[in-house]
Amino acid sequence: MTALVRAEWTKLFTTRVWIGLLAGACLLAGGSAALVTGLAGQPGGPPPVGTAQFEQLALAVASNAAVLSLILGIIGMTQEYRHRTATPTFLTTPRRGRVVVAKLLAYGLAGVPFALLVTAVTATVVTVYAGARGAAPSLTGDNLQVLVFAGLAIVVYTVIGVGLGALMRNQVGAIVGALVYLYVVEPLLSSFQATVDVFRWLPGGALRALTTTAGGPPGVTLDLLERWQGGLLLLGYGLVAAVLGTLLAVRRDVV
Repeated sequence: MTALVRAEWTKLFTTRVWIGLLAGACLLAGGSAALVTGLAGQPGGPPPVGTAQFEQLALAVASNAAVLSLILGIIGMTQEYRHRTATPTFLTTPRRGRVVVAKLLAYGLAGVPFALLVTAVTATVVTVYAGARGAAPSLTGDNLQVLVFAGLAIVVYTVIGVGLGALMRNQVGAIVGALVYLYVVEPLLSSFQATVDVFRWLPGGALRALTTTAGGPPGVTLDLLERWQGGLLLLGYGLVAAVLGTLLAVRRDVV
C-alpha cells in the first residue's frame, strides 16, 4: 500500500494541476477574507471588526477553498479514465480496491498541506487587514477552532472528490456536476424555509455548521447542527463517498 500511495503522489506532483488549484484556493480564501474584512461594519455587511462574530466569520471563509480541493480529488481519480491509464494501472495492481484506497489516502494526505497553506493565508489576510482597521483577531480559542475545522473540511472534501470521481469516472461531468450542486442546488435549498431543514443535513449544511454560526438569508431561519455534529456528518459523507467509489471501481468494467 505504501508503494501505491507513493505512486499516486508521483502522479500528482509531476503535473501542474495541483499548483494551479492550490494557487486558486489561496486566492479564493485570501480574497474572500479581504472582502469580508473590508465590508465589516458596513450597512447590511458583516459584523464590525473587533467582534467575535466578525472574527469567526472572516476566518471561516478559508473553507471556501474546499471546492478546489474537491476538484483536486475528482481529477486525481478521473484522470485514470480520461487519459486511458486505468487499464495499465489495474493490470499492474489487479486488486482495484487497493488502487482506490491508495488514491483516497494519497489525496487525503495531500489535502493536509493544502489546507494548512490556505488557512495560513486566510489568517494572515484577516490579521493584517483587521489590524490595519484597529482590531487584529487573536488566533486562539474559538478562532483557532474555526481555522482547524475549516482545514479539516478542505481535507474531507478532497476525499469526497476522489469518491465522486470513482462514482462518475467522467472528469468534466463530475466537475460540472459538483459545481452545479455546490453553487445552484444547495443555495436554492438554503434559500427557502420549506427546504432549509433538508439543507442542514447536506454537505453544505454540515460545512456551515462546522465552520461558522452564520444563519440563512433574510426571511429564512436556518437551524444549523452543532459544530461537532456537522463535523461528524461531513466525515460521514467522505466515508460514504470512499466506500461507494471503491465498490463501484471494483465491480465496473474499465472502458
